[in-house]
Amino acid sequence: MIVAFEAGAETPVVLAGVRDEFAARPWQPPAAHWPGLPGVVGGRDAQAGGTWLAADPGLPRVAALLNGIGPEAPAPIRRSRGDLPLRAVRAGGLPEGSLECYDPFHLLVAEPGGVRLWSWDGRRVTENKLPDGVHVVVNSGWEPGDGDPRAARFRPRFAAAPRPSAHVAGDDGAWRAWRALAGGDGLPVTHPEALVALRELEDGRVWGTSSITLVALGAGAMRHDFCPRPQDQASWYTVPRPPAR
Repeated sequence: MIVAFEAGAETPVVLAGVRDEFAARPWQPPAAHWPGLPGVVGGRDAQAGGTWLAADPGLPRVAALLNGIGPEAPAPIRRSRGDLPLRAVRAGGLPEGSLECYDPFHLLVAEPGGVRLWSWDGRRVTENKLPDGVHVVVNSGWEPGDGDPRAARFRPRFAAAPRPSAHVAGDDGAWRAWRALAGGDGLPVTHPEALVALRELEDGRVWGTSSITLVALGAGAMRHDFCPRPQDQASWYTVPRPPAR
């Protein structure tokens, strides 16, 4: 995930979420898939029923999940992490309850007033409030430095790009720039610095980037763009706002 936060800006938060998953795992594009959560939209993991990113334009608020590193939850109590963004987007933070049933994760909750990140490594949870700036969160966690090659390459590029506005409906230069960067900036999918990746594993399975999401948050405003085919810039579209609840 790439998160740009600037307190007091017209659009304080811009988030780019790159979802990596096994190609065979079924999913559905963002929509209001959950009747019990009116107003909430997100892509749906058809296997477990949850999501990797939930957005509520009416608040406006977004909650995004990234897998972490650490021991898996015990098999008898293990549950999908996909319910966490759905609960967090309504709660405005880390949902209440024990985390022992979840594999390690990073959960980011963003709204115009600030961005917070919770990281669970299977043993303990940490919380951070992200300061102004451009931040990169990878599986190993929040990378304030440039130890990750993707962070080293893309943080300065996103920082230099014009800031998209949550109030703009068309494809202006800022949105085009962020779409291009989030779409990989022209790097081959096998490049070690690639943001959009594709790997064929030894067992024959294919793992890689299945979709990309861009969200901009401003006072009373949200724009939510989605790319279902990461290597096709023409596949980007703006997700329709759900009916008011």
